[in-house]
Amino acid sequence: MLHALLEEERRSIGNGDAGSAEISRANYEFRSEGVDRDGFAKVALQPLRKERTLIDGRMFLNAADGTLLRIEGRLAKSPSFWITKVDIVRSYRVMNGALMPVALESRAQLRVMGAATLHMTYHYSDVNERPVHEVDAQSQ
Repeated sequence: MLHALLEEERRSIGNGDAGSAEISRANYEFRSEGVDRDGFAKVALQPLRKERTLIDGRMFLNAADGTLLRIEGRLAKSPSFWITKVDIVRSYRVMNGALMPVALESRAQLRVMGAATLHMTYHYSDVNERPVHEVDAQSQ
């Protein structure tokens, strides 16, 4: 499962097609869903195409400044015949002025073997040629 997802991203970037996965009007229809109980602005993401790199779900933004905090939902297209659905949660944090992914949780339903779960965290030693300290990364 993980291999299929990472291979799809690698293929898109290698083909110069990274823009096909970006969160933009070229790929999604957006609809405001108000503010949740944690104070995050919720925006529904409706993919314009059924592609393995697009997510049918929602994004959560810092209501004060619009910073992307999290994206959650289901891949718009399964990466394989053997995988019936993939639900993901991607978390982000600003570090040294750049928005960076910090965690990925994925749960896939496999046709034969049942469910598979993946949890991955990203740790950065430097961003924008400046060191990132864990304490700084947690506070941003």
